[in-house]
Amino acid sequence: MNNSNKGKLLIYIGLLAASLIVLYPFFFMIINSFKSGSEIMHSPNALPTSWSAKGYIEVFDSVNLWRIFFNTIFVSVSVMVLNCLLSAMVAFAIAKTKMPGRQVWLRLILSSMMVPAILFTIPVYMMMYEWGWVNTYRVLIIPGAISAYNIFLLYQFMTQVDEAYLEAARIDGASEMRIFFKVVLPMMRPAMATVGILTFMGAWNDFMGPLLYIRDDSMLTLQLALFKFQQDIPAGNLEQVWAMTTMIAVPVVFVFFFMQKNFIKAFTGVGVK
Repeated sequence: MNNSNKGKLLIYIGLLAASLIVLYPFFFMIINSFKSGSEIMHSPNALPTSWSAKGYIEVFDSVNLWRIFFNTIFVSVSVMVLNCLLSAMVAFAIAKTKMPGRQVWLRLILSSMMVPAILFTIPVYMMMYEWGWVNTYRVLIIPGAISAYNIFLLYQFMTQVDEAYLEAARIDGASEMRIFFKVVLPMMRPAMATVGILTFMGAWNDFMGPLLYIRDDSMLTLQLALFKFQQDIPAGNLEQVWAMTTMIAVPVVFVFFFMQKNFIKAFTGVGVK
């Protein structure tokens, strides 16, 4: 075997090892969701001796899972759409317009990323309480409708858009809003997909927001429902906890695979060429 083939073999071994490390938690979660509680306790790493969907059936019998899925999907999609649109508009204003003080606004936005988010918890909670937003969809959607990180990410991609396209549109009489929607956004599709996936995953997996603001069971999201489920039903029903954990994780995996082409494009830098 020559040196070139040895190098390829080492790369393949490294990729295989990395894949196993990444995929094993999913494998562990799925096989345990089809076991009985005692089997999960005594042999968590082995395949089920008899595959059973009892955990999934009991989850549907124990909680209003369709309502919980609706709440989570509604909040996650709303946050994703608003965050992509508003963050892109701010990034466009800073990167591609003649708005005065653009660099000052950019520095202020970047400086806000340096402050730990946990420090905003009490002030934001007091604001939401004073406005009467606690225990509503608004409290889960509006605070996540724009993100300094997403603004900075989209700003970086927008700086790569050739000014000639924008100047040509302005010469043709297009307004800035028309340029944004008809020229810039179509060229930003991979970057928007990346922001969309990351935002959707963040909203889908958010636990602190619902824990702080939601009181009624009809407003539960999946993460908060799993937390309450674990509290209401102690460790005797482990199969239900693993079944619910699997049902929470699978939709996010499907979203990633559905949009992975644009996601990869954005990070390989070919999106705006």
